[in-house]
Amino acid sequence: MFAAGRLISVFRRRTQEAPEDPPQVVKPGGKGRPTPKRADAQKARRQPITAPSNRKEAYKRVREKQAEQRVKAREGMSKGDEKYLLKRDKGPVRRLARDYVDSRRTIGSYLMYGMFAIVALSLLPIAAAKLLVLFAPPLLLAAVFVEGLWISSRIKKLSAERFPDAETKGVGLYAAMRAMQIRRLRMPAPQVKPGQEV
Repeated sequence: MFAAGRLISVFRRRTQEAPEDPPQVVKPGGKGRPTPKRADAQKARRQPITAPSNRKEAYKRVREKQAEQRVKAREGMSKGDEKYLLKRDKGPVRRLARDYVDSRRTIGSYLMYGMFAIVALSLLPIAAAKLLVLFAPPLLLAAVFVEGLWISSRIKKLSAERFPDAETKGVGLYAAMRAMQIRRLRMPAPQVKPGQEV
């Protein structure tokens, strides 16, 4: 009986004592941890593929992904990121044209507001307002046209000076058309403030 109890206590002591881990040898300049086995590393890299259960779910995922890409492209275009710009907006010459126009307050950017004001005046039963409505639109359009020609010639000269080897075809019309847009609605969005030196 005594021998059996002693034998049990010996076995119990052995199981309670945990074997000591071998000391980790760290190489000088090493990463400080053992290299994982290839199977473990591949298992950690694996991500579960959750395939759509039906066609409706697949279309939903495609639409969500496309919506995310459109938002990303719109933000990139607004910031003037070359990666997301349209072909007509790419290049240093076009960027110079945009910055040149955006650094000025143009008559063309107020054209739409002027036209709305003229339409509002035409509703008033005043003779002077009727006369103004008759002459104001052609004068306003003439001013915008002259301003467009001046901006076009100025940007052509400026781009030829700064980028002599770059393609400058169509840059004058590009700048003139941008000058006619309302500043808030311009795309790519203005990167310079009015009055800022370009």
